[in-house]
Amino acid sequence: MRYFSKSFLIVISMLLLVVSAGCDPAEPADPDQVTVLLDWTPNTNYSGIYTAIEEGYYEEEGLSVELIEAPGSVVQLVAAGQAEFGISYQEEITYARLNDIPVVSIAAIIQHNTSGFASLQDRGIESPADFEGKSYGGWGSPVEEAMIEALMKQYDADFEEVDIITTGEVDSLIVIEREADFAWIYYGWTGIEAELQGMDLNFIELREEEPALDYYTPVLITSEDLIADDPELIEKFMEATAKGYRLAIENPETAAAHLLAHAPELDEELVMASQEWLADKYQADAEIWGLQDKETWEAYSRWLYEYELIEEMPDPEEAFTNQFLR
Repeated sequence: MRYFSKSFLIVISMLLLVVSAGCDPAEPADPDQVTVLLDWTPNTNYSGIYTAIEEGYYEEEGLSVELIEAPGSVVQLVAAGQAEFGISYQEEITYARLNDIPVVSIAAIIQHNTSGFASLQDRGIESPADFEGKSYGGWGSPVEEAMIEALMKQYDADFEEVDIITTGEVDSLIVIEREADFAWIYYGWTGIEAELQGMDLNFIELREEEPALDYYTPVLITSEDLIADDPELIEKFMEATAKGYRLAIENPETAAAHLLAHAPELDEELVMASQEWLADKYQADAEIWGLQDKETWEAYSRWLYEYELIEEMPDPEEAFTNQFLR
């Protein structure tokens, strides 16, 4: 048996202390920085993400999440690796895939389409046939024109008789009051805002016009590259995000407070009312929040194809995935 001097053992002990101090397994690692691009200004579509931030769900997964209003096309920026995640919608992803933009939908934020075309009642727009001779105010996406044209075709109405006005990110209620006859809105935000203001709207709900238009909007997206290179990061992000939306479903008042904490400029009454309206619509009849099905993706693409708005049917299994939902 070998014996060591007391002084030698003291030196070894000190060295071990130094090494262990530099490699403390209990010391938390720096969180992974994650950017999420928003497709619009802060609103209740994004409340689950704000809730996950405020409740510390991302921190628990070792993530630090920053939300940024996109300075350009969300799909192009996410595909180019300028952000890990973004908010988009099934229409945009469909056209992106057809143009070889490699983005993938990883969750449906709202299970059923709550969007449609709104106008003041005195404009007399009660169906897409009434778009003829009217002006549309929108954000300048080709998806908008394709949708209007397809709906009008169902009524044998002439799309060429619609005056398309690009208004950008102007409040839709201001648009239909001052700049155009009708606009495309999410009822859960702008429709509720109109109710609170006592405005009488005609609202043409897309999924009531055509079952194939009950598609996913909005959705969370990422890039094919990130799925291939770092699926663990996506799993962590989605675990926390799903918890945020589940809390928004169970406790809309808390979710509204978290949104207002990040966007105090928003009208509190509108946020509270919108959050209550959306609470049972995030998940609706799906087994879990975020779930998407192939039939919904196929139905919308088939509808576009039948109206000759796209030249080929994209592969739905490349456009979305449920692999990161739990």
